[in-house]
Amino acid sequence: MLSGKSIICFGGEDWWYHHPHSKNHLMRRFARAGNRVIFVNSISMGLPSIRNKDLLPRVMRKMRSYSKLARNTPEGITVVSPAALPFFGSRAARDANRRLIRAQIGMLARRRGLTRPVLWIAIPTAVEMIGRLNESLVVYQVSDKYDANTMDHATDPQTIRRLHERALDAADIIFYSGRKLFEEATRGRERSYLLEQAVDFEHWARAGSGELEVAEEVAKIPAPRIGYFGAVEPWLVDQELIRRASRERPLWNWVFIGNKSRGMEIEDLPNVHFLPPVTYDELPRYAAGFDVCVLPWETEQAFTNYGSAIKVREYLATGKPVVIAPLPEYEPMRDVLRIARSREEFLSLIEDALAEDDADAARRRQAAVQSGTWDARAEWVSGLIEEALRRKAALQPEQAERRSPVSSDS
Repeated sequence: MLSGKSIICFGGEDWWYHHPHSKNHLMRRFARAGNRVIFVNSISMGLPSIRNKDLLPRVMRKMRSYSKLARNTPEGITVVSPAALPFFGSRAARDANRRLIRAQIGMLARRRGLTRPVLWIAIPTAVEMIGRLNESLVVYQVSDKYDANTMDHATDPQTIRRLHERALDAADIIFYSGRKLFEEATRGRERSYLLEQAVDFEHWARAGSGELEVAEEVAKIPAPRIGYFGAVEPWLVDQELIRRASRERPLWNWVFIGNKSRGMEIEDLPNVHFLPPVTYDELPRYAAGFDVCVLPWETEQAFTNYGSAIKVREYLATGKPVVIAPLPEYEPMRDVLRIARSREEFLSLIEDALAEDDADAARRRQAAVQSGTWDARAEWVSGLIEEALRRKAALQPEQAERRSPVSSDS
């Protein structure tokens, strides 16, 4: 495992998000192995449109994140939300943010004793930091089809695409979190790897073991319970599917756990229940009450179709039946997943899951993800980073000089 290094990670999400993302899982393991880690909460890709119903709540969430200043996690990770302008559409705004963020993170790195850090960026707007933090290596983690995301921000997709391409060109290592993203990649292909999602297997296996008491908030909802946890957005969840299920299967109860957008139209359905986010440590107690775990995403959208939802592996680790909308990421696991190609089939597969009588099915689902742990992913990533650092150290002195800043596009 990588040890004794400095790492600055610019995340695509805030550290405080209730359901840990891949960067959270990996950075925790790097810190435990003896690396100094600074995690920079999302500097965003810009504000959503003024017409977006969640504009104000998102601004308030970011303000709460700013108010935390620099905090240390139990593993010793320094988490910070730097002050930045929420605009990236103009060169002037990007120049201002570059100076602001560099000053803040550079000072924090010096105070925390970080030297020659590995710079890990997981959002295109962080490309402005390449060459400005005296980094020894640049890792770019591509988690989404960034230029297809027109729901969460109002920044021009072409601008996002240009920033993304600059990051691809500058990175020493490129990780793709989704199979479809990786298979379509051409730029920097020789430096690219598929970094599959993983799972805290033992953490989630408890949910199907019978050893956990089901959370009261779930237990009081009548069975059968069709369960989902994670972001609940109107463009993400297939609301027409839920409406149809509510009409045609009135005895089923749908349980959604997580941050809910104000744009949802299914809140008043009698058998649809929304619970607020719960901590990662507590979430298995809630999942323990699910009869079927589901991913009812609207996957016909380009942005969603590139997704690699961590929760699918977490669902499988519980051993419970899993029904999902079609995602290229999970086609190789269709022997342990029920993949619905239509709304009608989604409901049919839930019925099939509720009637499951194969005593060995739960074991097969768990076996499919048991070895794909975050510990294993961190070990593999560590090896790639160490190899890349050795290659750079072996270069001629003039080639091994600190990389110059990435030129800004006009």
